Amino acid sequence: MKNYKETYAEFKEKLELYVPVVAKVHGDSHPEFLEVKALYDSMKAALDGGAGDLDADFEKLRQITSDYAVPSDTCETYEAVYQMLEAIDRAYSAQ
Repeated sequence: MKNYKETYAEFKEKLELYVPVVAKVHGDSHPEFLEVKALYDSMKAALDGGAGDLDADFEKLRQITSDYAVPSDTCETYEAVYQMLEAIDRAYSAQ
């Protein structure tokens, strides 16, 4: 199983592309995603550096997203973001 640093490295490029687009497209109808974007943006330094305690950040992500539940009226890119964030969360929690 990959650790969270490896998992994040695998998804980083797509997340950097997808998160701002999803926020722009779905932010009005799903303001919770704007919170997801803000939290992800604040977590990037710790994820990039591999240092810091991300427990509270992942807990907040789980709360905001209702455990990464994808709204039925969103696109595949929205779903992909949640799946990638959940995979990083699981790898982090498994360490």
